[in-house]
Amino acid sequence: MATTPVTQAVGSAPPTTNMRLKSIIGGSTGNLVEWFDWYVYAAFTLYFAPHFFPSDDQTAQLLSAAAVFAVGFVMRPIGAWVMGVYSDRHGRKAGLTLSVTLMCAGSLIIALTPGYATIGVVAPALLVIARLMQGLSVGGEYGASATYLSEMAGKDRRGFFSSFQYVTLISGQLLAILLLLLLQNVMGKPALEEWGWRIPFAVGAVLAVVVFRLRRGLAETESFKNAKASDAPKSGFLPLLRHHPKETALVMLLTAGGTLAFYAYSIYMQKFLVNTSGFSKEAATQINAVTLFVFMLLQPVAGALSDRIGRKPLMIAFGVSGMLFTYPIFSALEQTRDMLTAGLLVMAALIIVTGYTSINAVVKAEMFPAHIRALGVALPYALANTLFGGTAEFVALKFKAAGWEQGFYWYVTAMIGISLIVYLRMRDTRRDSLIAED
Repeated sequence: MATTPVTQAVGSAPPTTNMRLKSIIGGSTGNLVEWFDWYVYAAFTLYFAPHFFPSDDQTAQLLSAAAVFAVGFVMRPIGAWVMGVYSDRHGRKAGLTLSVTLMCAGSLIIALTPGYATIGVVAPALLVIARLMQGLSVGGEYGASATYLSEMAGKDRRGFFSSFQYVTLISGQLLAILLLLLLQNVMGKPALEEWGWRIPFAVGAVLAVVVFRLRRGLAETESFKNAKASDAPKSGFLPLLRHHPKETALVMLLTAGGTLAFYAYSIYMQKFLVNTSGFSKEAATQINAVTLFVFMLLQPVAGALSDRIGRKPLMIAFGVSGMLFTYPIFSALEQTRDMLTAGLLVMAALIIVTGYTSINAVVKAEMFPAHIRALGVALPYALANTLFGGTAEFVALKFKAAGWEQGFYWYVTAMIGISLIVYLRMRDTRRDSLIAED
């Protein structure tokens, strides 16, 4: 059953605009560094895979690295569960601080681990451990940051401000790619392949320490304070399933197609351009960097649009366009050898998925009451993300290895179609939000 949202506490003044901006900027900056650390793995896979997974077959190496990438996602539901409950009981700020600590440790392990030639199977084992730690971290990060930004934003600009959750997520990915471009241009290729790939992991560890200090100074949200002062039941796995089964299922289903499309169009795209289209590593990186930059700029535009017309129309637009154009876009990318054409095709795919990425955080946050919001946002999202987002590269490469790469295009299309059914049937959370505070 749904719980009646808690109203503004008596005598508690809502945050000023300056307070909101400071908190949103602070929360977003931390989110950026978290996702930079997470995506550095994907951006530098082509360079470090031979060190951990020696093989004469590039596709086999990428499959092994993609499998470890997927393993990191296994920990995301556990992180979402543990830190979602932690954030609901101890505060959004506390959850954000804990998550960045784990991310720092994971990046440091990868930066310092010797290769397979030096320590044998211990090398990939340590890589797996590091990714498990980072998966635990990012599993909790999504729920805490999505909840924090949604609660800190005012009612009339909630879509706009919460979209910065994906702005910083994309920024982290983009910074990882830009650092790759920088290293490609200032280092010789042998040095980058031998040891230069360790630099971004070391940078991520240092930045995470800075963010730890930043997050300790964030303001707590009014929603959490009011829930803490009320007699609302404690957050937990069983209360989530008992009282919010419909919302939990909705979050999983609306996430499935969106997260798969996002990982297919962005994370896997760099490998696709090299391994299928035939572009050089450098050209693929440049295409990915430019398109992701434009994609990042689109997030607040779409978020602001959702504050005017509602969340539902944007998600439906993504669902319909994704079903119609995913297969044609990937098929065209198979054939093109022109960077401009490839860039335009990738950009078209990213424009399509903007209808999901820009507002998915606020839609989920608006479904749950404050006392269980962080867990409600994080856990079903993490489960869907693990099943569909985290396995996207692995599934795509398996289809390719089996000689039917087009099967992956149909798979993405079908999952978007399932999510579209949910978008068509669900309520518009802008009108029926359970975030009561302004």
